Amino acid sequence: MRLSRLFGRTTRETPADAESISHQLLLRAGMISQGAAGVYSYLPLGWRVLRRIEQVVREEMDRVGGQEMLMPALQPYELWQTSGRDISFGQSLFTLTDRKDHRLVLGPTHEEVITDLARRYLQSYRDLPLMPYQIQTKFRDEPRPRGGLLRVREFIMKDLYSFDADEAALDMTYRAMAAAYAAVYRRLGLPAVMVEADSGAIGGKASHEFMVLTPTGDDTIIRCDRCAYASNVERARSDKTLSAAESANNGEEMAPLTAVATPDCHTIKEVAAFLSKPSWRTLKAVFYVADGDFIVAVIRGDLDVNELKLQRVLKCDVLRLAEEEEVEAGNMVPGFASPIGVDNVRVVADDSVPHARNIVAGANRVGYHFVNSNYGRDYTAEIVADIALAREGDKCPSCGEHLRAHKAIEVGHIFKLGTFLSGTLNATFLDESGVSRLAVMGCYGIGIGRLLAAIVEHGHDDNGIIWPAAVAPYQVHLCTLNPEKGEVEAVGDRLYSELWQSGVEVLLDDRPASPGVKFNDADLLGMPLRMTVSPRTLASGSVEVKWRHAKEPLFIPADAAVATVTEMVVASCSPPG
Repeated sequence: MRLSRLFGRTTRETPADAESISHQLLLRAGMISQGAAGVYSYLPLGWRVLRRIEQVVREEMDRVGGQEMLMPALQPYELWQTSGRDISFGQSLFTLTDRKDHRLVLGPTHEEVITDLARRYLQSYRDLPLMPYQIQTKFRDEPRPRGGLLRVREFIMKDLYSFDADEAALDMTYRAMAAAYAAVYRRLGLPAVMVEADSGAIGGKASHEFMVLTPTGDDTIIRCDRCAYASNVERARSDKTLSAAESANNGEEMAPLTAVATPDCHTIKEVAAFLSKPSWRTLKAVFYVADGDFIVAVIRGDLDVNELKLQRVLKCDVLRLAEEEEVEAGNMVPGFASPIGVDNVRVVADDSVPHARNIVAGANRVGYHFVNSNYGRDYTAEIVADIALAREGDKCPSCGEHLRAHKAIEVGHIFKLGTFLSGTLNATFLDESGVSRLAVMGCYGIGIGRLLAAIVEHGHDDNGIIWPAAVAPYQVHLCTLNPEKGEVEAVGDRLYSELWQSGVEVLLDDRPASPGVKFNDADLLGMPLRMTVSPRTLASGSVEVKWRHAKEPLFIPADAAVATVTEMVVASCSPPG
């Protein structure tokens, strides 16, 4: 491809609304163009990268037994009603009505469709395991599209679905898919970490995300440097056990519940300081509305509520903080509240609360708190569960080491679905005894555009993108400087033609632009190897080559340039072992 003919162009200006590094660089490099909020066109250079990423993913899916297919983007709404996930996806679903008033969904994912297909074609245990997959466009009505390709409303995804005979077989498939994902990221030069994750609207029994650690990430993971524990912050656990001295509190005899004046003390910090108590000897109450019900979440004062965990234990679709009037209607006094003495209120307690003895809690009177409150004697909860937010510095639940928080970008998500969808949609098979059983399912997704953005977030410098050889739009960026002088243009055209003939893909900058402009654009576009022909290099019988990540160029004989560059490119494109 000649740069003078390329559809799309580079720009020096950073778009004002581009927040993430990948968004800025991909726009400046002319690889993507925004059509609407969360909707992008892939221009030729960006599309070439996307297709190469797809091919890496495709090869690794095929290697573990995946079978590629294509399912429709338009899905019957009835399938979603049958599975019940029309409610859990909620407003994220794009729906439309055809001319016959039949309601359809623009597919955000394809579990329903593939399960319906399995119901039709799956017959015997001999058909298992089964791992169909596709690479296809998905649609989700994100409330706040942001970060360029990191959070969009229309996106290309690889989604694979597994069907197994039992849980043990699913475990084997799940491990094989995790290994295949690791191979994808290794080939793309991405240091991805597998972490525990929440299943979200997809549902299922267990799930893991693959995260690339980067300071510009839009997610946070909690990780232990000593052991293998790692989790998305939404699901992360911590060891809430107190020190030996602090734990002695848990063995105290229950003291009488007593109301004490705490004037102008509205926060945990203020109450603890006024009563000379550590924050872990206080009770924090946080008010929510879950699917219309008023909820009081109580947790030890040194901890914070993880709202996703709370939503999961409540099994509600919508969870939000309560408004002031809703709190008052629940007979609660903000700043001085607790479940003590309050009837007809749903209470959820963190599992740290029942073990804490004689702690400070609100008295539901302005200016007063109770001392010596105790779970079980003074109040109880409808649900006791882990609803605490794990934070940097907390103790690891596996080894006790301090946890660390890292910014990261999600580049893949895998789920153990179990049988909840196969049961709902009746995807069964006959086992060896002729007994009908539900297929045990898993699903495995990689957002291809998000993966492209993650590669840029991980691989760039102040001058532009640094593409891995495996996915670069072209392997060589050939610049001809002052092409009107001497043999520069002729030699550049010859090298361009011969490199293509030898299997090397070349982008030739044949524009009538200055050397500075050409070099700046080469750095911005980020091809792995830059090759330069100029009057100066030809005078010495050489050609300049420079790896994008290197500081200094190399000079190679012009008559051996094609063979030498071909060898360099082949070596750089070889997949890691």
